[in-house]
Amino acid sequence: MDRTGGSDRRQTEESKPLLGEMSAPEGNKMGAAPCRRALLHCNGMRYKLLQEGDIQVCVIRHPRTFLSKILTSKFLRRWEPHHLTLADNSVASATPTGYMENSISYSAIEDVQLLSWENAPKYCLQLTIPGGTVLLQAANSYLRDQWFHSLQWKKKIYKYKKVLSNPSRWEVVLKEIRTLVDMALTSPLQDDSIHQAPLEIVSKLLSENNNLTTQDHESIIVAIAPLLENNHPPPDLCEFFCKHCRERPRSMVVIEVFTPVVQRILKHNMDFGKCPRLRLFTQEYILALNELNAGMEVVKKFIHSMHGPTGQCPHPRVLPNLVAVCLAAIYSCYEEFINSRDNSPSLKEIRNGCQQQCDRKPNLPLRLLHTSPDLVSQEATLTESRLKPVIVTSSEIHVEVERNNTANQKMTANVGNDSEPNLIDCLMVSPTCSTMSIELSAQADRILGCYVEILKMLSDYDDWRPALASLLQPIPFPKEALAHEKFTKELKYVIQRFAEDPRQEVHSCLLSVRAGKDGWFQLYSPGGVACDDDGELFASMVRVCNNVHILMGSCYKTKKFLLSLAENKLGPCMLLALRGNQTMVEILCLMLEYNIIDNNDTQLQIISTLESTDVGKRMYEQLCDRQRELKELQRKGGPTRLTLPSKSTDADLARLLSSGSFGNLENLSLAFTNVTSACAEHLIKLPSLKQLNLWSTQFGDAGLRLLSEHLTMLQVLNLCETPVTDAGLLALSSMKSLCSLNMNSTKLSADTYEDLKAKLPNLKEVDVRYTEAW
Repeated sequence: MDRTGGSDRRQTEESKPLLGEMSAPEGNKMGAAPCRRALLHCNGMRYKLLQEGDIQVCVIRHPRTFLSKILTSKFLRRWEPHHLTLADNSVASATPTGYMENSISYSAIEDVQLLSWENAPKYCLQLTIPGGTVLLQAANSYLRDQWFHSLQWKKKIYKYKKVLSNPSRWEVVLKEIRTLVDMALTSPLQDDSIHQAPLEIVSKLLSENNNLTTQDHESIIVAIAPLLENNHPPPDLCEFFCKHCRERPRSMVVIEVFTPVVQRILKHNMDFGKCPRLRLFTQEYILALNELNAGMEVVKKFIHSMHGPTGQCPHPRVLPNLVAVCLAAIYSCYEEFINSRDNSPSLKEIRNGCQQQCDRKPNLPLRLLHTSPDLVSQEATLTESRLKPVIVTSSEIHVEVERNNTANQKMTANVGNDSEPNLIDCLMVSPTCSTMSIELSAQADRILGCYVEILKMLSDYDDWRPALASLLQPIPFPKEALAHEKFTKELKYVIQRFAEDPRQEVHSCLLSVRAGKDGWFQLYSPGGVACDDDGELFASMVRVCNNVHILMGSCYKTKKFLLSLAENKLGPCMLLALRGNQTMVEILCLMLEYNIIDNNDTQLQIISTLESTDVGKRMYEQLCDRQRELKELQRKGGPTRLTLPSKSTDADLARLLSSGSFGNLENLSLAFTNVTSACAEHLIKLPSLKQLNLWSTQFGDAGLRLLSEHLTMLQVLNLCETPVTDAGLLALSSMKSLCSLNMNSTKLSADTYEDLKAKLPNLKEVDVRYTEAW
């Protein structure tokens, strides 16, 4: 890092406008040069660089005798057809015979020019070689010019490779580089290699000469800057740029030259895996911005410039590329520890405690406490089962986990299970018996702080948040990062932003990416390794904008969601409810309402918890009132069959059902009405309903999922000509009492139909006409 400049110089460097607003001062030659030479593009015809092609060839040797003059006259010339290849070093024929028996080296070509003789053949160009001339005749003037420019380009590139491979004086080298760049900018050839070839030549030059001064570095970078406007730098050049960012982060080259290059990389790169040095260069560039006096404010301006001033970023690749850079940078902070995972216990070994200390190598990056197998056989005789720790020592990271007898029973039950345990399961510990401390180096700590802050910035953009949540849903961080208190504490802001977003595609990403794998919801729940707030974030994730049904609706499996909470998080839920958390109070009430809890003692404990607070007592009383109303409806009776008039709406149905007693209603027809999925909230309050006709309504998947959870006694269901799809029809697999199902003219697929047949044993009558399954 260059810290030799005074405060005045640093102030001048950092007072420049950043990125899209940036322009160099008129007197600053370093900033003005790339812009000036970038205007030297030539006008006129454009050609693709030829690599090979068919052409007529004639070789004329310099006449030495009177007879040779006669034989070389234009009337006696012999033309040969050849398929020529313009290689890197020479011109060669695919059929090395006749005139082209030997290839022609570019170093042997003294000149290339269009044929200018009087009465010369049409569409010819001549190559002057020692001892004669090679004539090439094309089919038309365009092809002739294409061959002419391609040969000139190949010859000059060959020359510059030779000249710059053995530099003597750097003043001359710099002049040659500028000439090379100007040649590429003014060439009428249009091809990716036209700009890439000079960059590769300079890249090789820099990789082979490490003794350049800082001024030489900057002069070369400024000289090639115009070529970087529309081209990615090659790998070796990226390495050189990275070195410059690390050693001179305050240099104006970083701001003026590297900024448009990084912008282009982020906007257009499709896969960092094919060129990881592009990602590394971007990473070092951002760190260089962070080294400026303004620090993260400069980085924030850069991120904003990549997003753009509007509410929607016009470049779809920017966010994935930025996230990839952040993930790689965060990974590098823990790389020292990750590289020694071969010596550390696997997740399965952590869970099962099946490896002895003597099997381990010393100096591991993790200090993990796991069960000794000798204790498993002794457990029955112990009055208080505490697991004997086997400690793997290290002074760098400490993760100590102490499990009680319940955890030990789970471990012993899983011994012999070959499946890899969940990452979060291995990190989940009780806050009262776990200590986590990770010490990173000062440089790694700065990198971590910078890139976690960038993730926070990305989460603040509304249009980026859905994609960001999807990219982070699989928890793409190493387990060492998840065990680092600073990392999880800083990342908490991002998770909070996801939880506060009302959009289903955002907050649903807090859940696991697939069954059997935990997600952010589990990581930040009470008892999770990242939870440091007594469950406030956990309650926020469940609530999602003060409405628990939004998150539960995003799962589309309300009962399954409540079951998972009852099995894994009932204690934390009761604790938060005891402290007056309204979301957790509602969760406990729903568990009672849906009969999630089977154990009577647990039910009584939940009721006691609810009655211990004012909000809990009020909501529990409302639950009891609803239960009494249902029983009263059934007691009063009412009609057993009901048909709504056509064109009735959801409001009409709600008004009708609230006007009387329908506890005994068994058959309801809503056919040809205008009801939608919203009416499902009223239908689930009909406890005796067995037959439901929704023919030609707007009843959709959301309503179907709600019916499948509550109307488990439904026997006949007509969905003919409704907009239901596989997503909703699959939920019917839980309605085991169904014996007649009409899915005529729906979006039913063959696979879903087969799945329903397998899961509904009582299904006898099915109508699938005019569907894919028909």
